[in-house]
Amino acid sequence: MANDQQFPKRLYGPRAFYRLLADMLINIRDMREAGKAHRVSREFSERIMMAVTEVNGCRYCSYFHAQVALKIGMDKGEIEHTLAGDFKDTPREELAALYFAQHYAESGGKPQPEAVQYMYDTYGEVMTRDILAYTHAIMIENAWGNMFDALRLRIKGKLNT
Repeated sequence: MANDQQFPKRLYGPRAFYRLLADMLINIRDMREAGKAHRVSREFSERIMMAVTEVNGCRYCSYFHAQVALKIGMDKGEIEHTLAGDFKDTPREELAALYFAQHYAESGGKPQPEAVQYMYDTYGEVMTRDILAYTHAIMIENAWGNMFDALRLRIKGKLNT
């Protein structure tokens, strides 16, 4: 018996999803380069991933990135706070990037031009490209995870939208 529960996570329609996918594909070289160059530390990249995931609500990404963060030595309390959108344990120099990552997710991948410019002014071109690469990657991962969850719940008859 189906119920009319609301799905508490961000879902993207086909047009938005394809735009996110296109963004990721366009920036795939930046993603590879960011990973190889190590300009963004593992901890910093996981904070970015968790900041975006907090907005989009993907339980798979939340679990996965919390596990990765633990394995690389991040404190459990910091992980919990970051996944709750609280950056009180975050190094000061990373705050602008995490707030930007949240803004990017909240805007569905369409950040305000002033926010993008602030990133370039704060981190420079290369580091901003790296931060954006991680942000693009987690956005599409969150979209996939949430679509899978919604489909799974619909098949089980637990979601009508």
